[in-house]
Amino acid sequence: MKLLVLHGINLDMFGQRDPAHYGTATLADINAALKQLASQLGVAVECFQTNHEGAMCERIHQAHREAVDGVLINAGAWTHTSVAIRDALTILKCPIVEAHMSNIHAREPFRRQSYIADIARGQICGFGVDSYLLGLRALAGQTRQ
Repeated sequence: MKLLVLHGINLDMFGQRDPAHYGTATLADINAALKQLASQLGVAVECFQTNHEGAMCERIHQAHREAVDGVLINAGAWTHTSVAIRDALTILKCPIVEAHMSNIHAREPFRRQSYIADIARGQICGFGVDSYLLGLRALAGQTRQ
């Protein structure tokens, strides 16, 4: 089983950006934790990050061609703005889980809108790095059904 983790815009700055909301873990720390958990769950995981919306859409298209078994996505600010990424995700035939380090529903009003939520199996937010790990567990469970 192959799962894809997508990290969106500015998420390469984890560990440096607003630690009150995002903690001190770096993206490399998060990816290492995801790969360790994936090994325990018996799944393969690939992680991808970009600050370019078109590159994110192209990676989603590639995931469709590869027939990945599931996608865990933290689109960052694109969550609240990108119809293009939403439309790319609708092409996928596999489960999608949305994750966020911070609780987007307890932040500024514009962050409470997600263009991904209605096409995802679920959304996990507010638990820092654990949001990713919970999301990966949920995704692995969804793909085994």
